[in-house]
Amino acid sequence: MSITVTLRRLDDVVIMDLAGRITIGEETVVLRDRIQEMLEAGDKNFLLNLSEVSYIDSSGLGLLVSSYTRVRNQQGQLKLLGLTHRVRDLMQITKLLTVFDVYDNEARALKSFR
Repeated sequence: MSITVTLRRLDDVVIMDLAGRITIGEETVVLRDRIQEMLEAGDKNFLLNLSEVSYIDSSGLGLLVSSYTRVRNQQGQLKLLGLTHRVRDLMQITKLLTVFDVYDNEARALKSFR
């Protein structure tokens, strides 16, 4: 299953609801391009909802890290929401939980941008 990306906005935060797998190939290109387009349009704050993401490979992790860096370099913020148990374990093993702000509750995540 490929990735689907649904965009929502609340104030100045772009919420990206992701579903499927973030793996090498088209999935990472689609997500990378979406974030880049929004940065170029002036968006700075991103909340990636991963609650429907079933799998992330090393390429997908690389995409998350590079997106985080790109957003930070534009004085923005990129935060994660709703990690599944499997994705949380992977982020724990790779020590990426120390890099990202991760939330289980959307309201708290949105409040953290203020």
